[in-house]
Amino acid sequence: MSARAGSPAETPNPVPLRGVDVAPFYAGKIGRQAAEQARAGQSIIPMHFGQPTAGTPPKALAAAARVLEADPTGYVESRELIERIARYYRDSHGLEIAPARILLTAGASAALVAVFAGLFEPGDRIGVGRPGYPAYRNAVRALGREAVEIDCGAEVGFRLSAAAIGAVAPGLHGLVVASPANPTGAMLSRAQLAALARECRRLGIRLISDEIYHGLSYGEPAVSALEVDDDAVVINSFSKLYRMPGWRLGWMVAPPALATRLSPYVVNFFLTPPTISQHAALAAFEDSAELERSLASYRVNRELLLAGLRSMGIDKVSPPEGAFYLYADVGHLTRDSLAFCQQLLRETGIATAPGIDFDTLHGHRFIRFSFAVSTGEVRRALELLAPWVARQPRLEG
Repeated sequence: MSARAGSPAETPNPVPLRGVDVAPFYAGKIGRQAAEQARAGQSIIPMHFGQPTAGTPPKALAAAARVLEADPTGYVESRELIERIARYYRDSHGLEIAPARILLTAGASAALVAVFAGLFEPGDRIGVGRPGYPAYRNAVRALGREAVEIDCGAEVGFRLSAAAIGAVAPGLHGLVVASPANPTGAMLSRAQLAALARECRRLGIRLISDEIYHGLSYGEPAVSALEVDDDAVVINSFSKLYRMPGWRLGWMVAPPALATRLSPYVVNFFLTPPTISQHAALAAFEDSAELERSLASYRVNRELLLAGLRSMGIDKVSPPEGAFYLYADVGHLTRDSLAFCQQLLRETGIATAPGIDFDTLHGHRFIRFSFAVSTGEVRRALELLAPWVARQPRLEG
């Protein structure tokens, strides 16, 4: 007796898999391994994720606690916060930005998705630096646009240049630039950023500036793309300087016509950012002393880590000018940065990010350290790392 159509005995035809394959975050794989080891009782030094371990500033936490008691926390787009962001550009960059140009987003990642979807068509080519933040190329590809990776390695100080943009044009529709950059901490001077903006205008390329590490620099302050090109689209976040990664709150600044175009994308994709986060962010803006303490801590950590790695023979490291990362060439120790990071974590408890996240061609020989941890953790990491590195075999070439 045959099974009736639709009965459990019938084997349905599998639904074909569609969509675009997107590479994983390998640092996330390290994070899961670190969590497993921590559950087993091992002490972990978390230098793999780009998140400060000091936690949310006290004034922001206090504001959030007050809101939980008094506010229904429905969908909100805080006019107060938008106006405070406008004041930030006036105070920090000498710019008058109309509040209508500022859109609040559920983190910088949401802003990137809205920009890639709203300002480009399927098949458009968007330039991204290599090494660079992996979500740029992965989000671009997931949305049916083409990510054009542009080499900007150690030989050019890990900086995108106007000449490099010209070399991959014509046919480039957009360019993502970050200064300070992830994973290298490299920064563009005003002249370099202005030259890049001029080249983009000449070639009809939309300039997108990821500025989430602004406020974290160890020399000259970072220059906003808005200082050299009022038509740039700028993305920022409360995750890094303000130590609020889990609160999922960011913003973008766009020319008036583009802000009008992007607003429906932001709302349809993500509605509004978390209401409680918007209240907390307003308070975080006013906790400048706490933010200065964080920067001072990162400055100490940066020097300790640079000196410590060099003493171990890991000396192919460009000192970061901003952000809170060291991108280290460990090609004399490995040709497989993921396996290297996994072994390092397993044997020492030090969690780092493999270079293959940031560079699909050369990242097998690099790892990234985040020094947005306590100074005590940096010192302990160096104590554990030195004998471990000394035991590793050296590779030729």
